[in-house]
Amino acid sequence: MKRNIILAALLAIVSVSASAKITLPKFFGDNMVLQQQTECNLWGTANANKTVTVSTSWNSKTYKTSADKDGKWSLKVSTPSAGGPFDITFSDGEKLTIHNVLIGEVWICSGQSNMEMPMKGFKGQPVEGANSELLACKDNQLRLFTVKRNAQAEPVDTVTGAWNEANAETVRQFSATAYYYGRALRKSLDVPVGLIVVSWGGSACEAWMNRSWIKPEWMSYFKDVKGEVSQANVDKLQQRCPSALYNGMLHPLIGMTIKGVIWYQGEENVSRASTYCDQLSTMIRGWRSEWKEGDFPFYYCQIAPYDYTLIGWNYNSAYLREQQSMVEKLVPNTRMAVLLDAGLKYGIHPRKKRQAGERLALLALGNTYGMKRLPDYAIYDNVEFRGDTAVVAFSNSREWIYFNDGTPTLANYEVAGADGKYYQADSLWIKRNRLYIKSNKVSKPTAVRYGFRDWVDGDLMHDGLPVSSFRTVGATISESSK
Repeated sequence: MKRNIILAALLAIVSVSASAKITLPKFFGDNMVLQQQTECNLWGTANANKTVTVSTSWNSKTYKTSADKDGKWSLKVSTPSAGGPFDITFSDGEKLTIHNVLIGEVWICSGQSNMEMPMKGFKGQPVEGANSELLACKDNQLRLFTVKRNAQAEPVDTVTGAWNEANAETVRQFSATAYYYGRALRKSLDVPVGLIVVSWGGSACEAWMNRSWIKPEWMSYFKDVKGEVSQANVDKLQQRCPSALYNGMLHPLIGMTIKGVIWYQGEENVSRASTYCDQLSTMIRGWRSEWKEGDFPFYYCQIAPYDYTLIGWNYNSAYLREQQSMVEKLVPNTRMAVLLDAGLKYGIHPRKKRQAGERLALLALGNTYGMKRLPDYAIYDNVEFRGDTAVVAFSNSREWIYFNDGTPTLANYEVAGADGKYYQADSLWIKRNRLYIKSNKVSKPTAVRYGFRDWVDGDLMHDGLPVSSFRTVGATISESSK
């Protein structure tokens, strides 16, 4: 009996000792990147009520805090200008050291399949130029982390994943859009860059939101979800279930010190496009509120053209693109990368991922990092009708607008009269940032639209970048979105 008591006591001591070791979320680990020149949040678990110390090799400082009764702790460490590699040592009596830590720029990369699509492509769906890129992608200053798919009915605190240096093996498995974005920042800024991909193909915008943000009218689309999200809802709907990906993939990251977010999503919401501006605006504000880092940059891709009738969807995705274009007018520190010339008629996963990543990078470099005179998007501003001619003006147009191949694709441009019927343009010409449109079938035009179809190969350009599809009448920004 006495022997059993002694054995139990020894086991208890061993158990306490084992539990005392610091445990960190997976995104705090070897090869990670911390945001430069700020107070970075770190957190984890330790033995209950123990003193936790964190020592950083870049400044030889030691920071102290105490774990709470549940063993949870958090603190902030000061980070210098970009550099490394460094070590960080954690201790609650037993030491844990993470190695090869860089200080630089950290970005969250989120969305659905066109953000998730790796450099190796999907089955039968390659990424254009991927093989050539893999031959030259090795860069130990570019670090990659992919959050494993996880849909949950309730918020969780952990993710599965690991940091890797960029090389042919790791880049091939990594988001192509995110990689091209990070590569462009690396080359332009010459600092370490850390990319955290949080994406799932086919995911709904509603899946990436806290349940409390989702308006009742948005839930009408999800007939099987009654009130709060249940595990049965998640099991059935997976990445399309409201809040499921916020709970399982995004929530654990909230609080990690970042520079900003890039986003590529919207295809799943084409069937309910009319609410998308409100939804995405709400999501951005919600993320920012919970992150508590102010209005951090949020750059997003406008979905690329595709013929949705090929999957039996009789919706015009131009309405979704229109909704996306409204967001940057409503929400501060957001901008949209236009992909009207980078779609694929027969594939919802276009091959031109370099264009997506680099166009997002142009927005970040110009708006977040302050580089001057970079190319930018001309944006539809207003239309004036002069007899039988519509004159369309564009804002943000420092340069001439132009047709990509020198001559316009007339089918992309349509004119309507008082009866509301649209006819293909017969005559088009440009003077600086003005587009002149005429149709022989409309003597007194009242409206114009450009590229306002599912599938379109955009040909109206400015400064090397496509102009978004638009219509001069129709959509307005609802009060609920403001």
